[in-house]
Amino acid sequence: MRDIFERIVENKGPLGKWASQAEGYFVFPKLEGPISNRMRFQGKEVITWSINDYLGLSNLPEIRKVDAEAAAEYGSAYPMGARMMSGHTDFHEQLEQELAAFVDKESAYLLNFGYQGMVSAIDALVSKDDIIVYDVDAHACIIDGVRLHMGKRFTFKHNDIESLEKNLERAKKMAEHSGGGILVISEGVFGMRGEQGRLKEIVALKKKYNFRLFVDDAHGFGTLGKTGAGAGQEQGVQDDIDVYFATFAKSMAGIGAFLAADKEIIDYLKYNLRSQMFAKSLPMIYVKGALKRLDMLRTMPELKAKLWENVNALQNGLKERGFDIGTTTSCVTPVYLSGSIPEAMALVKDLRENYGIFCSIVVYPVIPKGMILLRLIPTATHTLTDIEETLEAFSAIRERLQNGTYKRLSAAVAAAMGE
Repeated sequence: MRDIFERIVENKGPLGKWASQAEGYFVFPKLEGPISNRMRFQGKEVITWSINDYLGLSNLPEIRKVDAEAAAEYGSAYPMGARMMSGHTDFHEQLEQELAAFVDKESAYLLNFGYQGMVSAIDALVSKDDIIVYDVDAHACIIDGVRLHMGKRFTFKHNDIESLEKNLERAKKMAEHSGGGILVISEGVFGMRGEQGRLKEIVALKKKYNFRLFVDDAHGFGTLGKTGAGAGQEQGVQDDIDVYFATFAKSMAGIGAFLAADKEIIDYLKYNLRSQMFAKSLPMIYVKGALKRLDMLRTMPELKAKLWENVNALQNGLKERGFDIGTTTSCVTPVYLSGSIPEAMALVKDLRENYGIFCSIVVYPVIPKGMILLRLIPTATHTLTDIEETLEAFSAIRERLQNGTYKRLSAAVAAAMGE
């Protein structure tokens, strides 16, 4: 019999095999200083394009004040225990009520973490007789939630309505045989490519196939729609989203998440969502902080306006310089280049060391081999100077990528890794 750790020692995984070259710099980097448009990386100031603080709330004085006061009054532990047992408060209820009203739903339920909550929500919403149909590019939390499903599940091609309908036809036949139903899962904004989910077209199929729609709107909440209520509001179909999910880790610059739906559905989840039933309640620091952040989303539209001023300046500037930013329809700004993983490492090191630009790098296996994706997240704290410096830097690194500079610099790394 084989020791299960043998496999772990022999095969570190597609990303783990790069650990000795990448850890501490390309992965698990340490950004230091106040969360802002400019932070410090390895002792140098860099323009930060990797922070999901879309509205720039994290370091506003009024936010810091509420966070500090909540910490002083309640400490980091209160309330203790799961909410069903001893961790329930009026403030948890107040936050849920205000969140539900903000996204135009009847009821809402707080989650400690978005990833954990999404996995558990999918598990709670379906039985073994139900069929799940979900976008192939769905976030890892959705994929992990679907893995728990003991029934049938199908993926449809990313944002491909024809593919969705083909899979709905299959799901409908199976559901008629099993006596179950169909749950379709998509995203308001796909966080890697920046595309909005085609929610309007998906909703148009509901009558024909009688499914329920679950939308993960982590990147749309606070950034899209007239009031910031997300992609459903932006596309005019918020009422047709049966279960709406968003996290506090993006626009709210905090910890936690929530589900919103009809009261009957939320009441069911409250008593069947295992990740909340058997986990400690969200601490008061985060609850009081989220109440303040939500109030600022409602009352300070200038934050979202500034965010989009920066988004448009960055994305238009990239397109004017001939960069491929795909089909993003959100704040998420991907820049697609061609090159190997070692070339990507050399390119990013050049950006950080010589141009003071810090952005996320995405390579195989997340995207196809031979591609490099540089992912930029504009925020309300960025300036036009930040954007202009970044555009100039990107033009320079593209030229070096195309003339083979990074290929030569990365030759040793490539040889060591057998690339």
